[in-house]
Amino acid sequence: MIKQAIIPLAGLGTRLLPLTSVFAKELLPINGKPGIEYILDECIEAGIKEVIFIISKKKMMIKKYFYNDMFYKKIIKQKKDLRLINEYKKILKYKKMIKFVFQDKPLGTGDAVLKAKRFIKDKYFLMLLPDDLITKKNCSKSMIAIHKKFNSPVMASMKVDKNEVSRWGIYDIKKKIDNKNFLIKSVVEKPSINKSPSNNAVIGRYILPKTIFSKLKKLKPGKGGEIHITDAIQSLINDKDHFIAHNFSGKYLDCGTMNGYIKSTLEIAKI
Repeated sequence: MIKQAIIPLAGLGTRLLPLTSVFAKELLPINGKPGIEYILDECIEAGIKEVIFIISKKKMMIKKYFYNDMFYKKIIKQKKDLRLINEYKKILKYKKMIKFVFQDKPLGTGDAVLKAKRFIKDKYFLMLLPDDLITKKNCSKSMIAIHKKFNSPVMASMKVDKNEVSRWGIYDIKKKIDNKNFLIKSVVEKPSINKSPSNNAVIGRYILPKTIFSKLKKLKPGKGGEIHITDAIQSLINDKDHFIAHNFSGKYLDCGTMNGYIKSTLEIAKI
């Protein structure tokens, strides 16, 4: 079973400026709850026991959020507020799961994942990108079920507008497994509209093999001067590894842009 998850959090959050000039985007409230807690709750429901946060020194407020014990103890002693007591208990539960790793230069998601190598114990692990929220159905749980069935790496996917392919990792289908699952032929990071193999996009949920670390270590910077997880995945596919694209059933919310963040708050408020 998949018991560990990696969550890269060291990104600068430039698409959410000016908010992120003083605040970590992952702590911005979505309907009164920090975005990162939705990701953690998804992990817990999917059976994850340990989560590795990859942060930078500029994002130390994320660690402080989970380690602000003195503040809670003092205010709970003064006010004895049941809501605060329950919030503190919830944060303590999260804290027991979390390990912190540092990525001090923004060299891409692949580089961030590589920083967590020493903590990964099992053959496979889950990775989640915090900008991508998937509501109504637990995407990670569905992917773990597919992984268990086929003993294969899995990536969440959905179709996107052809004019937006340059925002995503885009894959080409080798073989249809069933209505929701496809064997991947190739994957490319943020292709131009003219060179995109399809409009099938990889969304921020991955079940990856531990063997990806050796590929990441050898990779040279790709598009934008960053190390991309998609390039390492393509290298594994070239070695005949099978990757499955899973069209998830939940509702996708993009929290990485200002417009998406506002829409996500409104959408989650309806649930």
